[in-house]
Amino acid sequence: MDRFQEMQIFLAVAEEEGFAAAARRLNISPPSVTRAVAALEERIGTRLLSRTTRSVHLSEAGQRYLEDCRRILAELDEAEEAAAGSYTMPWGQLTVTAPVLFGELFVTKVLAGYLDLFPAVHLNALLVDRVVNMVEEGVDVAIRIGNLQEAGQHAIKVGEVRQVVCAAPDYFARHGKPLHPEALSTANLVMPSSSQLLSNWQFVNAGKVLNFRFEPRLVVTANKAAINVACLGWGITRVLSYQVASKVESGELEIVLEDFEPPALPIHVVYQKGNRVPAKIRTFVDFCVQQLSQDVALNPSKKVPR
Repeated sequence: MDRFQEMQIFLAVAEEEGFAAAARRLNISPPSVTRAVAALEERIGTRLLSRTTRSVHLSEAGQRYLEDCRRILAELDEAEEAAAGSYTMPWGQLTVTAPVLFGELFVTKVLAGYLDLFPAVHLNALLVDRVVNMVEEGVDVAIRIGNLQEAGQHAIKVGEVRQVVCAAPDYFARHGKPLHPEALSTANLVMPSSSQLLSNWQFVNAGKVLNFRFEPRLVVTANKAAINVACLGWGITRVLSYQVASKVESGELEIVLEDFEPPALPIHVVYQKGNRVPAKIRTFVDFCVQQLSQDVALNPSKKVPR
């Protein structure tokens, strides 16, 4: 077994935190995995993994070696892709991630348009309401909403969204419009359980941050459900402006408390830094930036419905 194979096996064991799981991932037998790691440790002359009956953990030397393995294997992949021409012609598998509802409303149109332009590319869209680790999960491009936390990445801003409070005009006709966030304490509130806004309602007044804790009368598992309930006239919800832009434009929903909104959240297209960027990533990022930056729902300067 060559060193690159040993590195791939060690990487799988470290990421899966187990020999059996690594064997399943690589489609080889568990004894082969055990022998490969043992041979690697014997050749290096140090223990890379600490084993117990229930788990496998990296030693200090193993942590350093894991980082080197990832770098070396990534460089090997780059060399092979370069030889195959992937840095000049877009082709192969491309994995993109975005929040669920944002992906459904905006990113799917971008994906379809891109595939029409580049027929040699196959796309995998990971639409999830969590921050995906791009390295660990093999993601090429991410669309992020909010302030970025990860280092070592290129990020291109394509717009921004607001945290808006809204309800149907019929609800406001029956209950009146809230003039201050405090008035929400007596309102019928409906919120999605996945929202970070559920437990902490933050507003701004005259430059000062106002924090409120409201208990929604109705909690649902999806953003769409909360928006649908608001459209029915039952109560008030708080979501991101892009999620209700079409509803506000059509008059189904009306935004209130705009003067108390916190600063808008940026939207970025993010991809990993590197000396060379494969053509499939470069062309997708360019296309995605062009499409999203022109969407009025994502750019207040283009008169987003208020």
